[in-house]
Amino acid sequence: MNKIKILIVDDHPMMREALQTAFEGEDDLEMIGEAPDAIKALKMLETLKPDVILMDMLLPEMSGLEAIERIIAADPQSKILVLSSMEDEERVVAAIQAGALGYFPKTAPRTYLLEAIRKVADGVPYMPAGITLKLFQGLRRSKIVQPANDTRVSLTPRQQEILFLLSEGNSDGEIASLLHLEESTVRTHLHHILQRLGLRTRAQAIAYAHQHLKTD
Repeated sequence: MNKIKILIVDDHPMMREALQTAFEGEDDLEMIGEAPDAIKALKMLETLKPDVILMDMLLPEMSGLEAIERIIAADPQSKILVLSSMEDEERVVAAIQAGALGYFPKTAPRTYLLEAIRKVADGVPYMPAGITLKLFQGLRRSKIVQPANDTRVSLTPRQQEILFLLSEGNSDGEIASLLHLEESTVRTHLHHILQRLGLRTRAQAIAYAHQHLKTD
């Protein structure tokens, strides 16, 4: 039997230990490494070849979101399962857009975690029903912003908010402070905003915001 090789990335030693304990007795699961931060994890990935990476979102020095982007940029076939205590739809969507294949709440039972790891290892996206419901509710609340060149494109409420603040002259750090986000999360949102709108520069995004988002 080929074992599913797992790399754990979490800054809490007790969480890493709890995850390792969760795999005991499972013949098809094997932890091959653990890292307290994303920078160490990236270095470990130069030699380790995990089948699944368990990634915390709140990490020191480099956020889990930025780490996901770097891992996927280096190897698009990487299979990342986010483990997080935060379940708001903005973070879930950002993680998926960055390249994560699944999102798992830390409060969920062990049996569900094992199921999630096995599905992600097989290349099957995993999302608990509770988080999926939140995403559907968020989509229903979303307002559609339609650029002139593509009526199919829409921005989420969070993306509209960030774009508006950018158009007001705020820096990434200032936007992060105002919205209580990590600066890397803001940069990721801005990257996806440009992609969705078919724009290349921030200046174009600001011009778009002045045309479409400003109110009298």
